[in-house]
Amino acid sequence: MQNDIDPRSLIGRKALDSSGCKIGTVGEVYLDDATGEPEWAAVRTGLLRRETLVPLEPSELVGGVLRVPFDRALVRSTPVLGVGRHLSPRQELQLYLHYGLDVPPSAEASRPSVSPSPSPSPSRSSDGPPAASSSASPAPDRDFGRIAGTES
Repeated sequence: MQNDIDPRSLIGRKALDSSGCKIGTVGEVYLDDATGEPEWAAVRTGLLRRETLVPLEPSELVGGVLRVPFDRALVRSTPVLGVGRHLSPRQELQLYLHYGLDVPPSAEASRPSVSPSPSPSPSRSSDGPPAASSSASPAPDRDFGRIAGTES
């Protein structure tokens, strides 16, 4: 996505899927804590106004609308991780895998060495499922999901 866009300006904009169908409205924008760059958008979808996280890269802002290069069904089937708080590295990995995106090195280190555990509960804090045991040193805990415009 374009780096020169104020992430707060995305809030309230329509989000469309790859075929131009409306997915919902952007409610929040999440920033990568390490870089400060916009990473994910929480899009309110459907009649129940469920919030679903969509990646901002490779999405584009075109004509004031966020165009997400994924089918609406894929977006709506995104794991429910909750919104409003940081995402753990494991939750971020889950999102990358769901969308079939290349996993960045920082999230790759969070990949379990055995079969993935069940989806984390809707709890959005660090009390999600424990990381898989490994003899290698753990990756640095890099939280994602700081909401644009908030100070922590």
